Amino acid sequence: MTVLRDADLVAAFDHAAHRYDLLVAANPGYHAHLRRSARRLCLPAFGAGLRVLDLGCGTGASTAALRHVLPEAEIIAVDASPGMLERARAKSWDPRVRFVRAAAEGLTEAGVEGPFDAVFAAYLFRNVADPDAVLATVHRLLAPHGRLAVHEYTLGGRPVDRAVWTVVCRGMVLPVAAALGDGDLYRHLWRSVVDFDTVEEFTGRVRAGGFDRVRALPLPGWQTGITHTVVARRAEPFARSAR
Repeated sequence: MTVLRDADLVAAFDHAAHRYDLLVAANPGYHAHLRRSARRLCLPAFGAGLRVLDLGCGTGASTAALRHVLPEAEIIAVDASPGMLERARAKSWDPRVRFVRAAAEGLTEAGVEGPFDAVFAAYLFRNVADPDAVLATVHRLLAPHGRLAVHEYTLGGRPVDRAVWTVVCRGMVLPVAAALGDGDLYRHLWRSVVDFDTVEEFTGRVRAGGFDRVRALPLPGWQTGITHTVVARRAEPFARSAR
């Protein structure tokens, strides 16, 4: 199958929204890994006075990770799926968390404006049609030297990484998802990871998008070599010397 894009992907997420938290809870370490990636932003403790964009927040798992690590930050959480956002908004949040419906490619039109001190994007970039355009938007929204953390399925270069991913999906994820009626979305999940950048390719893409201090940090457990946190900083041009 080909991967889902745009309206087809939104519809698949809408359909799966009320079962989504149940399925991700079966993934060992899912929430702990998100918190680890949020800590890898290396922002000041508690996040007082900071603005953080949670890009592709889904049902709010990434938002909760950011809130855990940065309880005093203002968090703008964005997703394109109304069904996923409905589930996210139904949870308990403090007033410093705000949810906005918008595609990653349409933040300006939705009134999402910078500057942000950091952008956190979990499981987003392999789902967008033009990752470079989204990186350009993130770069524009970040404050000078603002930080980016991308928590994503980006396979390592070893054949075993792809093999483990395929075995997990075909042996566990896809049968359960098909039984629940969400086979299309989770077939997309498998295929989108296989078709997306390796971690080396993605870090190169981030550097080319105007970021420096780019590092790829593995996550532990069965996801080693499969899921990484790619952290980076908005690069600034060298100032010209005064004459």
